[in-house]
Amino acid sequence: MAQGNKVLVLGATGGIGGEVARQLRDRGWEVHALHRGVAQAREQREGMTWVRGDAMRREDVVAAAAGCDVIVHAVNPPGYRRWGELVLPMIDNTIAAATATGATVVLPGTVYNYGPDAFPVLREDAPQQPHTRKGAVRAELERRLRQATQPHPLGPGTCRVIIVRAGDYFGPQVGNSWFAQGLVQPGRPVASVKEPGRPGVGHQWSYLPDVARTMVLLLERRAELPAFAPFHMAGHWDADGTQMADAIGRAVVRSGGAAPRVQAFPWWLVTLASPFVATLRELREMRYLWQQPVRMANDRLLAVLGSEPHTPLDVAVQATLQGLGCLPAAPLTAPGSPQSPGQLPA
Repeated sequence: MAQGNKVLVLGATGGIGGEVARQLRDRGWEVHALHRGVAQAREQREGMTWVRGDAMRREDVVAAAAGCDVIVHAVNPPGYRRWGELVLPMIDNTIAAATATGATVVLPGTVYNYGPDAFPVLREDAPQQPHTRKGAVRAELERRLRQATQPHPLGPGTCRVIIVRAGDYFGPQVGNSWFAQGLVQPGRPVASVKEPGRPGVGHQWSYLPDVARTMVLLLERRAELPAFAPFHMAGHWDADGTQMADAIGRAVVRSGGAAPRVQAFPWWLVTLASPFVATLRELREMRYLWQQPVRMANDRLLAVLGSEPHTPLDVAVQATLQGLGCLPAAPLTAPGSPQSPGQLPA
């Protein structure tokens, strides 16, 4: 298996794709990024090679991936829209490019592909029996990736796959997220924080730079991993659904503001508007993840890496609010230091 350092990133202008691309660049990788908005066939900027192309066009993805050792598949339809039309064709194009070059595909995974029979603690080998449309799409996406790692003596080549599943993203560069679209309002001082979950119900969060760092570390050990290698991150576990709101409040107060009010998320309004607004309709479908605790066990990740990249919650929340324009961009001196979460009980 090739162990070069040339990578193609799909979705490099998005949150997770952009963060993975920057971290790989900073660790000496040769980063190529596919983007429809590039004016010329290739542009050099930000220390990366930007290649003009569309993830929905197989020939563009295959051409851009030529000579690449890794493909980061971090592209998704915006605002949860058109998943049924776009998600599977895009992964098929990535698989075609990866099998042509023998590359490793890296996928940011979700909990959508699991159903209630796998709750409340999710492990990598839990059955994938989702009850939602988006969950069914994600389960099929992963099935196709797994199939692509199986040898086909008379068919096309195979690829290798690394999947990192994590909780709800938050971070300075994450716009399309529950944190940025549900809890606070980007670009405005934080006067109130909305809580989407039921009182007392835990929720799992993941700081996006930690997720990207995990992917990078796993990539550097890809030769040691099985052909199909899924991993779960523990991230930040909000045990009763109030700790994230509390951390936001502390960040606001540290910056000289008044403690924000904590309010229930207006699910009733989402229900009323969902027949007319596609994004709200898709958000409503995922409400079940706020009504029951769903937590991921990171045993397998710890066995490979020894620890999980983990930024302290107060540091992560303040950086996120600054990145969203909710707080002034001032340096933060926070208590504590990065630490690794322990394993969940069996």
